[in-house]
Amino acid sequence: MRVGADTNKVARRALAHLRDGTTDQARSTMGLPVSTYLDPDQFQREFEVIFKQRPQALLLSIEIPEPGSYVATQVMGVPLLISRGNDGIARVFLNVCRHRGSKLCQEGKGKASRFTCPYHAWTYNNIGKLIGVTGRSKFSEESVEDLYLTELHSIEAAGVVWATLTPGVEFDIDEWLGDARGELERLELDQWHLYTKHTVLGPGWKVTMDGYLEAYHHDKVHAKTLSKHTIGNLMVHNIYGRHQRLTMARRNLRELEDIAESEWEAEKYIRQIHCIFPNFQLSGILGGHCLVSQIFPGNTFDTSVTIQSILSAKEPETDQERDACEAFSQMANYAVQEEDYPIGLGIQEALASGANDAFIIGRNEPGIQHYHQTIARVMKENCQA
Repeated sequence: MRVGADTNKVARRALAHLRDGTTDQARSTMGLPVSTYLDPDQFQREFEVIFKQRPQALLLSIEIPEPGSYVATQVMGVPLLISRGNDGIARVFLNVCRHRGSKLCQEGKGKASRFTCPYHAWTYNNIGKLIGVTGRSKFSEESVEDLYLTELHSIEAAGVVWATLTPGVEFDIDEWLGDARGELERLELDQWHLYTKHTVLGPGWKVTMDGYLEAYHHDKVHAKTLSKHTIGNLMVHNIYGRHQRLTMARRNLRELEDIAESEWEAEKYIRQIHCIFPNFQLSGILGGHCLVSQIFPGNTFDTSVTIQSILSAKEPETDQERDACEAFSQMANYAVQEEDYPIGLGIQEALASGANDAFIIGRNEPGIQHYHQTIARVMKENCQA
């Protein structure tokens, strides 16, 4: 991971907060109607615009590392086949045969130069072109000559495969990421090793996302895990258009007071969380480990699915390195599944009780404020388009 040019500046801001007992703050508190978490019609509108028609971070490049690599998966109900062709280009297809709509291949990953439909054995190469038709003479030449799998617009950038989940909807990745692209590129995600992945079922998408965007709860909720390493309710907040970066202070931050700034290795004293709208979170962790979280809405407004990817700086080779990866993996999974999400599920259950008409989002929760303001802005832009 390359150190950012502003790392010392961010650490300096965090150190000032530690001395003063302060944190970055929004200009005012924000009222957030409880209905925004409950209205199924609003959920459906936002789901279609934000998750189906805007770029999604689908896969890390390291998951399809070489020509012929593929991953077949399902994202928010959409069957996908993500394949790196023999030309080295990553493409995203709907995992659906063009003949009668059968799922082309089962969910999983591997290497393949071709994919054969289990129904009538139509065969496609790994750039999506139909190359084999059983009983070809029974079909007119023009109907199958130039047939391809339905491809979704996609681009590989900053070590991630991005795509829109609606056929025909295109995007400009530079416009979408803006200055956040440089932040992601600094992480050098294509150089990491994927150690393991977890799937966690959680409360509604917004309830879940709120928990990723503030440090106010850390000392209370994560006393057994994250709070041992980082300081709660202390945050440096940076905005990159739709996206944001949350910087937390590690417990050793005060040591910087005794070190000349020219000699700082600031990344050892802060923890940065990159939040790519709408649901892609990357937490850079000291010690050669990184947590990537993808938070997808479930089938209903009150459910979600989180994919956790545990990365290590290199493939573990010794028992000590494997133990370190496993310890980090278990801590990350425990913090989410046993600490965060039970509270979120309780919030989701209680939303319809009538106890609150609106939530009060504090000045010390600027990440949540920015996130919900971005939802509103994207929906407004869509209406004006």
